[in-house]
Amino acid sequence: MLRILLNQTMKNTALTHIHEGLGAKIVPFAGYNMPVQYEGVNAEHETVREGVGVFDVSHMGEFLLTGPGALDLIQKVTTNDASVMEIGRAQYSCMPNGQGGIVDDLIIYRIKEEQYLLVVNASNMDKDWDWISKHNSYDVEMRNLSDDYSLLAIQGPKAVEAMQSLTSIDLSAIKYYHFEVADFAGIEHVIISATGYTGSGGFEIYCKNDEAEQVWNKVFEAGKDFGIQPIGLAARDTLRLEMGFCLYGNDIDDTTSPLEAGLGWITKLQKDADFVDKDRLTELKANGIERKLVAFEMIDRGIPRHDYEIADANGAIIGRVTSGTMSPSMKKAIGLGYVTMDNSKVDSEIYIKVRNKSLKAQVVKLPFYKK
Repeated sequence: MLRILLNQTMKNTALTHIHEGLGAKIVPFAGYNMPVQYEGVNAEHETVREGVGVFDVSHMGEFLLTGPGALDLIQKVTTNDASVMEIGRAQYSCMPNGQGGIVDDLIIYRIKEEQYLLVVNASNMDKDWDWISKHNSYDVEMRNLSDDYSLLAIQGPKAVEAMQSLTSIDLSAIKYYHFEVADFAGIEHVIISATGYTGSGGFEIYCKNDEAEQVWNKVFEAGKDFGIQPIGLAARDTLRLEMGFCLYGNDIDDTTSPLEAGLGWITKLQKDADFVDKDRLTELKANGIERKLVAFEMIDRGIPRHDYEIADANGAIIGRVTSGTMSPSMKKAIGLGYVTMDNSKVDSEIYIKVRNKSLKAQVVKLPFYKK
């Protein structure tokens, strides 16, 4: 499911040498040499679900938008309503592409009164920068900080307790999708964000590249008694899929609308600001969508994979799989895929085409994994 890029000059993160020293399997991903696994996907997955694990996700892009027009620009290019954000809040959103699809999904942080940090997918970094710049008629100062900052995701139910000794603030007081700019691991002015991509709680830590190794070392020292382990991108993928979180390039892309993708909750058609594709999405909502991203569990034995066809009971093709795996937590095969609306209701039977066989599956309600 992870898209591997070949024949391309790869960048390293500030921590690549540490991953290599730990024996990680390094793969080219989104322009970077990234650790895909250390001990093994299932073991790493379990570590995050039950304890605490650390991902190096420094390949993500960070754009800093500053000025009186920063909010207007964000309101123009994103579907969610950023006007409701107070300083210290984060918000999940997406950028429509003007043709009914999605440029990217992203997280927006309100840093100061007129300053926002946008965190975007690594594979879309240049595309996103160009898209936002194209709409910057508000004289907003834009800075691309992507090559200067590192990002660690410290995830799992033991993350708060394991990391509390590294900061003077109360980590348990940071609510979901809130953040603090505070001291952490001996570094001042680090963003400590109660966000993540695993569904098991924890934090994401933003620091400068020359601070990353110190932060990494102190995080592992503090977490030693809690069984902390480094975690690769493969387990990140299985963890997010168990929660039903969309992955750009698989479940959402330039051909999928946020309404089809189940992202109506971040598509605020009623917000005052006029945003890209607002009229198109309003019309689509009024007329109804023809397909929908659904979650399904396999009934017959087999693992669904990206781009496998989905059929109905009569063998008619009704869609395709966007993500699929054997769930490490539930020990059953699960997937996401787009199907026609007639086949999208929970408990509907659908069939996954695997090597000329039609394997029975059932549409279920998200998330797959329930704590």
